[in-house]
Amino acid sequence: MTAFSSLSRREFVRLGAATAMLAAGGTGRAAGAYPTKPVTVIVPYAPGGQGDVFARLLSQDLGQALGQSVIVENRPGASGALGTRQVVRADPDGHTLLLGQTGEIAINGFAMKNPGYDTLKDLRAIALVGNAPLVLAVPQNSPYGSVETLLRAARDKPGSVAYASSGTATPGHLAAAAMAARSKVDMTHIPYKGAGQAISDLIGGQVQCFFASASSIMPHIKGGRVRALAVSSLEPVAALAGVPTIAQTLPGFEFSLWGGYFAPSATPPAIVELLAGHINRIARKPELRSRFEAEGSAVDPMTPERFGKFVRAEMDKYAALVKSTQASID
Repeated sequence: MTAFSSLSRREFVRLGAATAMLAAGGTGRAAGAYPTKPVTVIVPYAPGGQGDVFARLLSQDLGQALGQSVIVENRPGASGALGTRQVVRADPDGHTLLLGQTGEIAINGFAMKNPGYDTLKDLRAIALVGNAPLVLAVPQNSPYGSVETLLRAARDKPGSVAYASSGTATPGHLAAAAMAARSKVDMTHIPYKGAGQAISDLIGGQVQCFFASASSIMPHIKGGRVRALAVSSLEPVAALAGVPTIAQTLPGFEFSLWGGYFAPSATPPAIVELLAGHINRIARKPELRSRFEAEGSAVDPMTPERFGKFVRAEMDKYAALVKSTQASID
């Protein structure tokens, strides 16, 4: 995906037409005024994470656009599956939305025995909000100054390089596994229950590297406690000037943590298009865009159709990785 691309003129026209149709009455369940009550956005993780930040930054402007309050509600548990199930079971009337991210949308269906939902059957993609690369970080005093030297050490002494993850079958775990497989090296996986302890042990040198979210690792990079070795996007990130991409060493290597809005699958298309139009317009506002970009997140507005295709491509990628690594979430 190309960061910072814009909606085409045709896409804007289509979203505008959908908005006008809904305002005029629409058809079926979309008929009449929407919304008729506050809109709840479920974030299936604890407060403070990337998805929570996305949802809260947009909530006030989205509420103003809709003429109703937008309430952000955190429902953590089961690697994001708990909150996702709540949205899937909600009335498909546009009043309960999900701020879904890579794990619960693209990975859980392959790594969990029974997540309680099927992404493609039970959810309808609305709009991508932000897309941030993972940051391959090492301790500040690490002897590894590049991806090449890290991989060389793992090749010369198999198992000697340990990488942390915030949990088995998380994007960071699977990105590291993919890097090791592509490079034909043996690295040791050390899973943690969340990013906090993983970063703590990275700083202390108990692990040699960690694919962290940009938002979680950026304060430690700025504080001089860890170093950014590379980013997992195809292009460099402005917020991490001078940090190379892993794709420069392993062409085509791309992983990211993304977040976007979803609704129950039976939500009327006119409501989905209306929400997409508002969300994409708000995400493009300079003050929000600069806030996202300062934390390493690209803003790439998408129509529901394009976002749906993006989700399916991500699911295909992670399905293959989960199968090859035999990663599972208890």
